[in-house]
Amino acid sequence: MSSLNSQFLTIGEHHAPYDAIDPATTLKGSCAGKVVFITGASRGIGRAVALAFAQAGAKAMYLTARSEQALAQVKAAVAAAYPDTQCGAMVSDVTKADDVQAAVDDCVSRFGAIDVVDANAGYLGPWLKIAESDPVSWWKTWEVNVKGVYLVARYCLPHLINSARAHAGKGATGGHLILMSSVGAQLLLPGASDYQTSKHAINRLCEFIHADHGEEGVKCFALHPGGVDTQLARNMPEHIHQYLTDAPELAAGFIV
Repeated sequence: MSSLNSQFLTIGEHHAPYDAIDPATTLKGSCAGKVVFITGASRGIGRAVALAFAQAGAKAMYLTARSEQALAQVKAAVAAAYPDTQCGAMVSDVTKADDVQAAVDDCVSRFGAIDVVDANAGYLGPWLKIAESDPVSWWKTWEVNVKGVYLVARYCLPHLINSARAHAGKGATGGHLILMSSVGAQLLLPGASDYQTSKHAINRLCEFIHADHGEEGVKCFALHPGGVDTQLARNMPEHIHQYLTDAPELAAGFIV
């Protein structure tokens, strides 16, 4: 098999942004006129995604997270580097339906649409075997990673359907929904039952969004962002930290 791979496939690895997904060059202007809604936008991958969409020319973006101070810092960074991109923000907990709906409604009220959604907010607790796990922490993983993503999809989808229709009428595309999955969705590692089952559920939810709304123009993707050295990723066992070698900007450029 290896000889076949080497004969027919060119396999390369990237740990940082590269030309084909560079929002400053190849993808510059690709998001012109688009309104982007991002959860978990206060740090790490979410922050990188916000800056990448602004770099690619997004008309506006709306950022949510639980930390008001961190949100303000990201909003200020976007405004300073990309003043042509309007930016709104709201402190929001994705596990609370009222919070999510309020943020979505405020985004649409300010900017008139939602064309792209990055459901980035997630949770990764300490790795513990099931018999040793804390039930509250175990279920929190599902609350954030599954319920939280469901709520974002639930309240954004009507606007994404409208976006898909509006852009189709102009010969363009809209209505994109990105769900943050993980390679862990396909793995079975002791101690990771809460996280890995939640990401497996995300992959299935992505398929159902296509089944329910694909004919209405919605495009949904479940993305493995790579091994990124984020604050949450540090909750994994130390022997896995050596694989956290990917820049958050790599995932951000790919998402754009």
